[in-house]
Amino acid sequence: MSEFDFLADARADVARACRILARQGLVDGILGHVSLRVGRDRLLVRCRGPHERGLLFTRPEDIRLVDLDGHGDLDGYAVPNELPLHTEVLRERPEVGCVVHAHPPKVVAADLAGVALRPLVGAFNIPATRLAAGGIPVYARGVLIRRRDLAAEMLAAMGDRPVCVLRGHGLTATGATLEQAVIRALNVDELARICLEVAQAGGDPADLPAEDLAELPDLGSTFNDTLLWQYHTARLAHDGMDV
Repeated sequence: MSEFDFLADARADVARACRILARQGLVDGILGHVSLRVGRDRLLVRCRGPHERGLLFTRPEDIRLVDLDGHGDLDGYAVPNELPLHTEVLRERPEVGCVVHAHPPKVVAADLAGVALRPLVGAFNIPATRLAAGGIPVYARGVLIRRRDLAAEMLAAMGDRPVCVLRGHGLTATGATLEQAVIRALNVDELARICLEVAQAGGDPADLPAEDLAELPDLGSTFNDTLLWQYHTARLAHDGMDV
């Protein structure tokens, strides 16, 4: 496959990722963005152009190729204000291939309410439970991450974890692949929904016992990520919302 064809396919997939996140309620309006690593020092990132219509209506041409300093094939588009959120993760975490930044209301509300994202469920959602069991860190500043020093603070809070809640702001989710990062963001949102509903119902259940956690297998990226990605892209197509 030529680089032109690869970039065309990748732009379409990043656009689909934006539409999926919007359709599932993790972003609203024009807020939020997705980036995909291309080689060592370039990325495709969702930008805002002269005909901005919001993430639900992201088109492949809204996905621009830039370097880690934000320079590149912009053609009238503007990189996100929070580009450093993406580029610093990609600089410092070589295992990361994709960064998702979303504003899921349930995640923000749970954190502000003091409702921790805990491993309350089991086989209901294994990947979400495994994320919670490993710890979901919080960056405790509600700032726009528009500078490298602020992104470095977020990374320090995030540590080696694949996701991080941004207090009063949203969520950063990463993955080796686009599919993995998007599905991780969706799983954190689902976990927040469950934890909030349990708290609102007056419940305070114990975390899943260690022996039950040990019985929850990692079913692999095909089952956890690829198949769910295919499901969400099929829903886009079914609703006439594919790119």
